[in-house]
Amino acid sequence: MVTYSLKQSAEGQWNVCRSGSLLFSQLQLSAAIKLAREVAREEYLRSGHPVCVEMPGPESTIRLARFDQPTPSLVQAA
Repeated sequence: MVTYSLKQSAEGQWNVCRSGSLLFSQLQLSAAIKLAREVAREEYLRSGHPVCVEMPGPESTIRLARFDQPTPSLVQAA
């Protein structure tokens, strides 16, 4: 599963990473969440591979989104 993660910088802004690589930086939390979910969903729709979005929580990781189920538009009628 590909993971997009939100990481807080020392300055308090948020970064969006994909499997550890920095993609976007210096965002407010709400913008970082929205952007991470959008790019994760787009990747899932393009590749069909499971993708999730996570961020650190006070005690454990918080999963913000998970894309791993076929959407009705992707499923062909049998």
